[in-house]
Amino acid sequence: MNKSTFTISQMDCPSEENLIRMKLSQFASIRHLDFDIPNRKLDIFHEDDISPINKALTDLNLGCQLDNSVESTKTHFEEEADQSKLLWTVLLINLAFFFIEMTTGIISKSMGLVADSLDMLADSFVYGISLFAVGGSLKRKKNIAKTAGWFQIILAIIGFFEIIRRFATGDSLPNFSTMIVVSIFALIANGLCLYLLQKSKSKEQAHMKASLIFTSNDIIINLGVIAAGTLVFVTETRYPDLIIGFIVFLLVLQGAIRILKLGK
Repeated sequence: MNKSTFTISQMDCPSEENLIRMKLSQFASIRHLDFDIPNRKLDIFHEDDISPINKALTDLNLGCQLDNSVESTKTHFEEEADQSKLLWTVLLINLAFFFIEMTTGIISKSMGLVADSLDMLADSFVYGISLFAVGGSLKRKKNIAKTAGWFQIILAIIGFFEIIRRFATGDSLPNFSTMIVVSIFALIANGLCLYLLQKSKSKEQAHMKASLIFTSNDIIINLGVIAAGTLVFVTETRYPDLIIGFIVFLLVLQGAIRILKLGK
């Protein structure tokens, strides 16, 4: 058996881990995956050549680099605990905040909240694909990934057109207080999801978990919307909200493309 170690520079949170697990599920030669998200490392215990596995990881465009591949004498791996209940928990949290942020974003005329709601939906897709495709065929997983990816791309494109329209017209200011309050709750929700996911399997100390949480893309997005809401109040213009909305839609589009690649 071989042990191959990868550095994955864009593996920021458990959603990337889920994407990697789904992508590698096609390889019967893989015996075990050992993720170290805080250090962005992945150890793969496998039989046969690492080249096709390396290519599959590279196709995800997560900044994957093979550090080394050595022989391993390890033959026993601890059975991973059933993650279904945990995945359902984070899926429902993300879905709930998708509806909350989408609704409040429309009411408050905030594109930042609308875009962030789609980011929550993107995470829901990843967890949902993992749940509903468990035990299913590789073809079924690919079909679900394609459907989810294209749906997300369509929503992101609609969002881009709405931002352009608002730049060109004289829409009223978004409600900055709603932006800030809802984003603070979304920040707490994302932190809770990441904490639960890491607590279930991580042996890292508490400060490492905190470090993980605050380097997550989801947390950065929430902080960005809070900052945009503050700037809307200070500048009395809608542009900070439109700018953060545009940036988040780009991230949503990037995530959708990654999901689509699982369907190839």
